[in-house]
Amino acid sequence: MSDLNKAMIIGRLTRDPESRNIPTGQLVSSFSVATNRNWKDQSGAKQEKVEFHNVVAWGKLAEICKQYLNKGKKVFIEGRLQTRSWDDQNGQKKYKTEIIAENMQMLDSLSSGSNSNNNNTNVAPKKENNNELPTVELDNEEEINIEDVPF
Repeated sequence: MSDLNKAMIIGRLTRDPESRNIPTGQLVSSFSVATNRNWKDQSGAKQEKVEFHNVVAWGKLAEICKQYLNKGKKVFIEGRLQTRSWDDQNGQKKYKTEIIAENMQMLDSLSSGSNSNNNNTNVAPKKENNNELPTVELDNEEEINIEDVPF
């Protein structure tokens, strides 16, 4: 039996995704997602704890994250945990644990949330006709069919 390394979170982006191409040409996008937990302590007082998760997406998923996600958007991220290490300028070993995204679902409706980069993207679903899936129309770009987007 194999071991299991699976992470699933639902939260809001704390910043816009940062994207870059690595030397092989593959796109990588990284962003942070905040999750919170609410509970009552022994005295009955409400408590809240916020966790911040570093997320990394590769390839086609990185392109989708770059295009559609921005600060404040609510997302479901599914992936695996990975810890990497490096030596800083002073020679000290540093560690960073990240979720390597394998699946992402946007949880906000198409019309909700802010568009922090104000790129005049007009996202509006077409009316659905029984078996017809909605499409997303972007100003000054070709039409994207929702069936082509892997989430």
